[in-house]
Amino acid sequence: MSKKWILSLALAVSVSVMAACGGEQGSGDQENNEEQSQEQSNEENEGNSSEDGGDEGNEGNQGETAQESQTPDPDLSDIPEVVAEVNGEEIAKSEFESVYVQTLSTYASQGMNLEEQDQSGEMKKQLQQQTVNQLIGQKLLIQEANNQDISASEDEINEEMTSLKEQFGSDEQYQTALESEGISEEQLQSDIEQQVKVDKLVESETGEVEVTDEEVEEMYNQMVDAQGGGESSEEGSSEGEGEGESSESPETETPSLEEMRPQIEQQITTQKESQQVQSLVDELRESGDVTVNI
Repeated sequence: MSKKWILSLALAVSVSVMAACGGEQGSGDQENNEEQSQEQSNEENEGNSSEDGGDEGNEGNQGETAQESQTPDPDLSDIPEVVAEVNGEEIAKSEFESVYVQTLSTYASQGMNLEEQDQSGEMKKQLQQQTVNQLIGQKLLIQEANNQDISASEDEINEEMTSLKEQFGSDEQYQTALESEGISEEQLQSDIEQQVKVDKLVESETGEVEVTDEEVEEMYNQMVDAQGGGESSEEGSSEGEGEGESSESPETETPSLEEMRPQIEQQITTQKESQQVQSLVDELRESGDVTVNI
């Protein structure tokens, strides 16, 4: 079993929330905020570099400060203790805070402090709605898996646990990661059990994803157009042989369709899986009793 249902759900919820929060205008605001934040980050980095060039001590302090600044501490005083209720089950503020802060941390690691750059407060609203909708979707899937009496065997849980531990260099690093997340191994096992159940639910409720050659070619052409319509490496090579030199440098050549096919097929598969999971969540939400308190 994989963790793709969580990733797919997050992607699908993100897309749906962006569309619901103002359509093209909302999406444009997000892009503008990210661009402004990135520009400011670049300017600050350039300024720090010119001021402290050659001073290793200052550079070390700046590195520590930058690392600390990547851990957001948002003001969540306006968030209620129960952010939502799903078929009688509560989603606590603590659950919301964990996911919300992690999202902000992801942006911060890319040099974008949304808490500072979001002058209008629109991005904050969108991220909060995205977070609560993600938690609602996960709760609905878990509830439905339990309603269908879907079970996870001990072997399946152990397989997932082993796979997870293998991602760490040692057991010490694994234990440190648990401590940093503030969860016990027993809680992790419980979470994995739920994950395995939901994997089975999604597999039973959604169809097999198929990717056609036409879809691959269409996405490839879109990628080529986005890069300015450059020649593929195969085309550039053949023309270069005839003229004695290639019309494009290796750095600007567009990879051929066959070179890109595996990545494109995976991207299309992920998109379709996201759509299937989101459709399932939408059905469960429509038929369920969901109250959002933020």
